[in-house]
Amino acid sequence: MILCVSFILFQSVAQQKELTIEDSVLGYYKGLYPKSLSSLQWVKNTETYLQKTEKAYTITNAKTQQVVKTISLKELQEVFPKLQRLPYLKAVTKTYLRFTLNGGIVSYNYLTKKEENSIFYAANAVDIVLNDTASHIAYTLENNLYIASTSEKKIIITDITDKNIVSGQTMHRSEFGITGGIFWSPKGNYIAFYQKDETHVTNYPLVDVTTYPATLKNIKYPMAGQGSEQAKIGIYNLATGNLSYLKIDTTDEHYLTNLTWSPDEKNIFLAEINRGQNHVWFNRYDIKTGKKTATLFEEKEDTWAEPEHPATFLPNSNTDFLWFSERDGFMNLYHYTTEGKLVKQLTKFNWVVQEILGFDAKGKYVIIAGTGKDGREKHTFKVHIKTGKSTALTSVAGTHRTQLSTNGAYLIDSYSNITTPKIIQIITVKKGKKTKLFTAENPLEGYKLGTSEFVDLHTKNGITLHGRITKPANFDPSKKYPVLIYVYGGPHAQMVTNTWMAGASLWMPIFTANQDYIVFTLDNRGSKNRGFAFENVIHRNVGEHEMEDQLTGIDYLKSLPYVDASRMAVNGWSYGGFMSTSLMLRHPGVFTTAVAGGPVIDWKYYEVMYGERYMDTPQENPEGYKKAHVTNYIKNLKGKMLIIHGSVDPVVVPQHSMSLLQKSVKEGIQVDFFTYPMHEHNVRGRDRVHLMNKILDYIVLNNK
Repeated sequence: MILCVSFILFQSVAQQKELTIEDSVLGYYKGLYPKSLSSLQWVKNTETYLQKTEKAYTITNAKTQQVVKTISLKELQEVFPKLQRLPYLKAVTKTYLRFTLNGGIVSYNYLTKKEENSIFYAANAVDIVLNDTASHIAYTLENNLYIASTSEKKIIITDITDKNIVSGQTMHRSEFGITGGIFWSPKGNYIAFYQKDETHVTNYPLVDVTTYPATLKNIKYPMAGQGSEQAKIGIYNLATGNLSYLKIDTTDEHYLTNLTWSPDEKNIFLAEINRGQNHVWFNRYDIKTGKKTATLFEEKEDTWAEPEHPATFLPNSNTDFLWFSERDGFMNLYHYTTEGKLVKQLTKFNWVVQEILGFDAKGKYVIIAGTGKDGREKHTFKVHIKTGKSTALTSVAGTHRTQLSTNGAYLIDSYSNITTPKIIQIITVKKGKKTKLFTAENPLEGYKLGTSEFVDLHTKNGITLHGRITKPANFDPSKKYPVLIYVYGGPHAQMVTNTWMAGASLWMPIFTANQDYIVFTLDNRGSKNRGFAFENVIHRNVGEHEMEDQLTGIDYLKSLPYVDASRMAVNGWSYGGFMSTSLMLRHPGVFTTAVAGGPVIDWKYYEVMYGERYMDTPQENPEGYKKAHVTNYIKNLKGKMLIIHGSVDPVVVPQHSMSLLQKSVKEGIQVDFFTYPMHEHNVRGRDRVHLMNKILDYIVLNNK
């Protein structure tokens, strides 16, 4: 059912010049995205910020807006002759610029104009993490962990020959908010690191076709219901050289995540999650003994529990911290002590808190980012730690991405919305005063493009769904237009946002203009930023509620007099590939054409961490797996369907598409297939031009 339609255009229809799909893929290099201020970031422990121009870095005082320092490329080249352009900076302090060069992280003292305290590491090092004191770098080589320092002495932390034991890298397939495997302690005296034992994880074969002959490339891939990795936490003491491990038994293959150091470096806190992913224990460990000293609290859910944020300690406190939890239905903040006492629920929003940016100068407020009342947006707020009172620091509707200065006094706010390409401003945290730094021009002015509008629909149960409709340039409501449904539909993603172009990819308004199409996208239940109940409805039954909501979108489109309901196509990638094939085969006759990229076809072939969260194991939920298994519906195919897969996809492995093709051959059903040799889960670089033309040409050819 239709709730309302917001007619908000991001582009005028009086267009002249035309763009191609190639332009959409390479648009960043062709100036088709809004310009910005380059490398804009705060200088650590100051009230100044740095930005990069073509030939220099400038450092500006946030209060006076006066440039206090200019560091030119020419100046840097006098010390680093190999520099051809201004480098990407790893860190900026009131003394140093730090960047990668010559096989290390070099430090340029821009006050003395000398290189100082540079650290060099092995040429093929990865997972490189610089500690805050800038005296050491941790890194990995293959499956082991090392340290380099200003003394140029290499420290070997692990020297394990068994390739099944991997130290210092991400684990648990980078779920649970994990982005790395190395954790420097606050003062730089210790390193904590993840170590995973993949002995019981099956080798999955991928083939390198660039060799003569082709060669086997095995990866570790834990499939749902099968053996998973066993996790450990190592602790290395830089002063003594001692390596120890926390005493945790993970033979049950439970998960360790959200690692947090106490500010005094005496304890480590971990969120431990059972493999069933519905029970969380937040535990404290003594780093000297490695023993667990307390379980501070537990969280249980009937569906799943998914902690994604480490604890954040309050300023100047070793005992009080903030914890993210969805226990009341929305992601909110809870104030705990290290003894496990719940001081209070700090925020009680009926919307999603997304991140903690830091604290104000006096430590009275925590600065947070969250959706606010509209799940399509992102805003910044300050919350009084004692009273819980919140104050919005960003006011203009849209998506605000903010950086907080080290002292908590200022924000750099970069925002856009459906009608605004980009505005960058400085905001004072205390009074909310705004100083505009930059306004981007519309880079698409003068081009023939489609227009986007927000659409809000109702489910039969009255739940609001956010959609986006992109209409052709020079739209004529008296005409009938074919439609392409672009879908993702899975957790941790949101397609419709109040950003420039309403979250649409550039190919969408180009395609609608060039082919006289409508492109429609709907964020169904299961997608993010709408609260836990909106998301967890998919548990053990992926695809069901998502398809129901997508069909609500189809009913809306059919109600429009300018939509040709006999010419509808659907396209999506990954979870969107699962949705595209499911919609095509389980609701035959709705679509003439489907294109599915990297599709999940059989959930038992997907990874343990993600798949079991939403579906439990195949042994626990056989009916759910059977119902979601796309291959079971291949006989229903009416129309044309193209499956696309990267030949070395390590995320949705090629076995998914192969199983569907095998079944289609057995049943005598014609399905089209295309593979991108040596591409992984997505097709990147210039080859993406080929991909987008492949998809859209197929849709235009067959959606008749």
